[in-house]
Amino acid sequence: MPEPDDAGSLARSTLGRARDHLLSLQSEEGWWKGELETNVTMDAEDLMLREFLGIRTPELTAESAAWIRCQQRADGSWATFYEGPADLSTTLEAYVALRLAGDDPSEPHMAKAAAFVRGAGGLERSRVFTRLWMALFGLWSWDDLPALPPEIIFLPPFVPLNIYDFGCWARQTIVALTVVAAYRPVRPLPFGIEELRSGLSPLPPKRWRTPEGAFQLLDRVLHRFERLARRRLVRSTLREAALVAAERWILRRQEADGGWGGIQPPWVYSIMALHLRGYRLDHPAVDRALEGLEGFTINEDGMRRLEACQSPVWDTALAVVGLADSGDDLSSEPVRRAVEWIAGEEIRVRGDWGVRRPRLEPGGWAFEFANDNYPDVDDTAEVILALRKAGVRPDDGPVAAAVERGRRWVEGMVSSGGGWGAFDADNTQQLCTRLPFCDFGAVIDPPSADVTAHVLEMLVRELHLEEAIGVAGRRATEALVEGAVSWLREAQEPDGSWFGRWGANYVYGTGAAVPALIDAGVARDEPCIRRAVAWLEAHQNPEGGFGEDLRSYVDTEWSGRGASTASQTAWALLALLAAGETRSGCVSRAVAWLAETQRPDGTWDEPWYTGTGFPGDFYINYHLYRLVFPISALGRYVSALEGRAS
Repeated sequence: MPEPDDAGSLARSTLGRARDHLLSLQSEEGWWKGELETNVTMDAEDLMLREFLGIRTPELTAESAAWIRCQQRADGSWATFYEGPADLSTTLEAYVALRLAGDDPSEPHMAKAAAFVRGAGGLERSRVFTRLWMALFGLWSWDDLPALPPEIIFLPPFVPLNIYDFGCWARQTIVALTVVAAYRPVRPLPFGIEELRSGLSPLPPKRWRTPEGAFQLLDRVLHRFERLARRRLVRSTLREAALVAAERWILRRQEADGGWGGIQPPWVYSIMALHLRGYRLDHPAVDRALEGLEGFTINEDGMRRLEACQSPVWDTALAVVGLADSGDDLSSEPVRRAVEWIAGEEIRVRGDWGVRRPRLEPGGWAFEFANDNYPDVDDTAEVILALRKAGVRPDDGPVAAAVERGRRWVEGMVSSGGGWGAFDADNTQQLCTRLPFCDFGAVIDPPSADVTAHVLEMLVRELHLEEAIGVAGRRATEALVEGAVSWLREAQEPDGSWFGRWGANYVYGTGAAVPALIDAGVARDEPCIRRAVAWLEAHQNPEGGFGEDLRSYVDTEWSGRGASTASQTAWALLALLAAGETRSGCVSRAVAWLAETQRPDGTWDEPWYTGTGFPGDFYINYHLYRLVFPISALGRYVSALEGRAS
């Protein structure tokens, strides 16, 4: 085990190489953006979308199919994350995409995939969204899918199960899908997929007195309503009014880049919804949407893959924080360009968050290049931290004014109980999760430990800055800080960790919560901090790194367990350093692991996914995480050894 002085020397040299690499990745405009790698459902559904619209080309198909094939595993399956378990629905969608590309079912890779699908339950046990895609091509019956009536658009916000009870990503997807489901389109393929059926009978209904059974009963009622709504008399009145309202809702939320929410699911389904409403492919709204999808495409080595999302605001804020933590010159040209770019991304329009907070003035930042309808709390908090670390002071003109608007917006987005969700306030309607079509991914946006911790860290530093320049602290902000501290204390897991909603998983939540609580004045010797430190020490890998497999979202036996990664090791270090463990053996070993595993170009290899879209269902490999978080952690480690404040 290296002594602290030796680890400090390792940290300085490792940090220097990492910082140089990060600076080399900055765009001319000032932003950073790493790839957001996901699974092949993005690529399979892109091919199916193009087949549905009649615009699939041989060249594009060949490139996408090549990518899908190279991701197949030895057992014939595809997974949702690197080295994860085989996934039925992902494999089924990949198989159908390869059939579109001309792969014959008798080829070994196809036969193995089909055998896996049948063994895992077949088409009959795939998720609802997969069966919906199959229904578009006549491979599954629309009658055997949960009902999605477009009339839900008329439910006012105070009625349970209205569209604003859903998280923003689910809301945009559901509204578009209600239009698609109302038309029940079928565009047959030149092949069937009987080889993917297992022959299993439908699962028996739940007892009606259980929540699941009650919603199954509701679904049967809605199916009867659907049959009525498809009759011409009703179709010309209520149903058509609902479709018109949904169409307008979709159009109003199209972003400048042509997409919806900056993410793939609502983007794809909104294109289909507008197409079914009679919009030609050369209509400006559809044309912009299709063109915008190309901006999410990566073409390499004759293969084509899609990102589910892009994160330039988030990545740029994290990069600036990392450079500041590393001791970089904050007046340098790279930092100046980043600050100017971030400031220009401020959102000044009211989005769906205004439904729950109608009196709150707009402000804040989104995750993507274009997502004005959905700024998010997490990005806004991190952007404010970044701008302050870059030297933006309260009297620095327009940029400082943007920071103040963002801060007020974040404060206004607090949920009952003192925590923060990502996109909405008090988005906690659990009934949404019981609906039969909600079998894939999170559909609500309740407060989480990681988002609340980032907000707490930002608010505390804002109060400290005001105190430093002689401005009296704001009582409202101080009350929010107290509430956030209480919320985080209550959210701590019995084992001492915190759940990580947007990063994997307990290592991420703990890496966010501990520094925020320390910043807020919680003493390092308090039980909640010591329990967190003990949990981290107990979960350090023998070689010195930290890792956590994404299976911890569904099986807590994986909590804190997994192959060591640079990003997760950095998250653990951030918590340990905040807790005062600078000279501990645990910290020295983690620093040494980062030094030993750094690539010659200054970054780290990290094929494991450490980002979370939907816990338990959809994950992301943020390619910049392996760089920005180690820079912050190593920078704070060096600062602590030298007695400097971070």
